[in-house]
Amino acid sequence: MRILVVCQHYWPEPYRLPDICEELARRGHTVKVITDVPNYPMGVTYPGYEKGKQREQPRNGVSIHRCFTIPRKRGAIFRFLNYYSYAISSTLWAKCTDEEYDVVFTNQTSPVMMSCAAIAYGRKHRKKVVMYVQDLWPACLQAGGIKKGSLIDRIFHWISGRIYRSADQLLISSKGFQSYLEKEHRVHSDRIVYMPQYAEDLFTQKLETVEHQDVNLVFAGNVGVAQNVDTILMAAEALKEEQRIKWHIVGDGVDLERCKEMAKTKGLNCIIFHGRKPLEEMPYYYAMADAMLLTLVDDPDISRTLPGKVQTYMAAGKPILCAANGEVQDVIHEANCGYAVKAGDWQGMAESVKRFLEQRDSVPFGENARKYYESHFAKGRMIDKLEHELEAACGDLATV
Repeated sequence: MRILVVCQHYWPEPYRLPDICEELARRGHTVKVITDVPNYPMGVTYPGYEKGKQREQPRNGVSIHRCFTIPRKRGAIFRFLNYYSYAISSTLWAKCTDEEYDVVFTNQTSPVMMSCAAIAYGRKHRKKVVMYVQDLWPACLQAGGIKKGSLIDRIFHWISGRIYRSADQLLISSKGFQSYLEKEHRVHSDRIVYMPQYAEDLFTQKLETVEHQDVNLVFAGNVGVAQNVDTILMAAEALKEEQRIKWHIVGDGVDLERCKEMAKTKGLNCIIFHGRKPLEEMPYYYAMADAMLLTLVDDPDISRTLPGKVQTYMAAGKPILCAANGEVQDVIHEANCGYAVKAGDWQGMAESVKRFLEQRDSVPFGENARKYYESHFAKGRMIDKLEHELEAACGDLATV
């Protein structure tokens, strides 16, 4: 197949999509990615990409084209400009290009407008569009503080609905997404297929042992409003007399500086902020962890989400201590790989930590996590399913 991939975020930004694209290329498909000028998550253009540099890049069998993008910097205005600069420039590329592809695959995180170029190309060239939905819109805006029913919410609800309904097939990373898409955006159920995320190979390989004396609890990933890292900080405050417990925040995002200031104000020297690390370095932080942390805001739509870090935590064979509602809780309970309390329940998270320390030698949480990953989220199964859906969208045009 000749596959056109549309996504605002791609390597060297910290996303899983490059792994998918490179695996499709290894399987013999032609893959081209239309993406942004890298600036996520800190909103500053990465070194080496300034002033039009490296707009065309080959990497591991994948061709990358980078469209004009205004860095997101800080604040709502620049984020808006970032969203629409990519959406407009990529859509113009899609409408002007004469390049021929068999199918369009759009990896939809935030914002949903990143998929506009995929829709435009599909319409012009009469090709089907397969959208992988990993964030729900405008639910993500509501989780970030936009009031449901407000003018901004209504505008983006209309925009989101048009985009979701324009795709020929929607792949959803969380089962709970289906009811939202059906109810909020009138997407018919026969166009929705469940396809969970998987972990990159470096997390499924045996982790090197990292010797340590303390109890290391590790949160890895984006530090934003939806992640509700406050829950971790408050649980740490409740247990700060337990000096052997160290809380590690490995990641970056719009809420990081506020969390750092909160930890400083509370005198939480037990919390260590490592900042964002390259994907290749992340196995070290997983290896040092006695358990991994996962928190989300108390929001009914965010509760439908199964974050990709669940799969990486499980693939690494690590226990999970969680404060989140919905599908995350269901998976952790079903796998018996840790403890889950309600979103925002910092007291419950503190109790979970104490229970874990008491029982970690008697319950094989890590082994349970890895077994569940292998039976539900393995990479090969997911890529096979994606390849099948793309070939089905191609119909008789699929060629390898």
